[in-house]
Amino acid sequence: MAKYFDVHPDNPQPRSIAQVADSVRSGALIAYPTDSCYALGCRLGSRDGIDRIRSIRHLDNRHHFTLVCQDFAQLGQFVQIDNDVFRAIKASTPGSYTFILPATREVPRALQHPKKKTVGVRIPDHVVTQALLAELGEPLLSSTLLLPDEEEPMTQGWEIKDRLDHVLDAVVDSGDCGTEPTTVVDFSDGEAEIVRHGAGDTTRFE
Repeated sequence: MAKYFDVHPDNPQPRSIAQVADSVRSGALIAYPTDSCYALGCRLGSRDGIDRIRSIRHLDNRHHFTLVCQDFAQLGQFVQIDNDVFRAIKASTPGSYTFILPATREVPRALQHPKKKTVGVRIPDHVVTQALLAELGEPLLSSTLLLPDEEEPMTQGWEIKDRLDHVLDAVVDSGDCGTEPTTVVDFSDGEAEIVRHGAGDTTRFE
């Protein structure tokens, strides 16, 4: 049964955030809000978490997982960025974008695209997510909470708790955060390629 955390969207309670972070460190798989929609998240090195996300979403090994980072200093540990790409990404973060970039050695092989050796990264513009990342001190391994055969993600924490209670360890509810996933931009070849149009404005990448 998943623990349920009702967290204030603008002033997240430190005790609740600390409890969620402790759960993640202990191997928990959580559902949490972002600036685009709800996501599934676990600790970076959690093989069990990866397997459970794949199972819930019916994903194959070509799926790009995302490292949700607190800031650029953290993001830079996990991906290779040249100056031009850095400026383009810097101008768009924090925000509703996921960027696909070559992974560094800090990224477990299981998270990398098997052929391209890339990984998705993003810096969210969401108070609760930022509070959790600050408390955790490391990125969250994440994937959009979009269930198989459904066109839109769930938007309500209580609904997620009700439907996924048996496969999650915790649900963080801070209210409705929308149904549109991030815009995904692939910079792995040095040029911007829009892989998915989503919540983030694509104008600067076109």
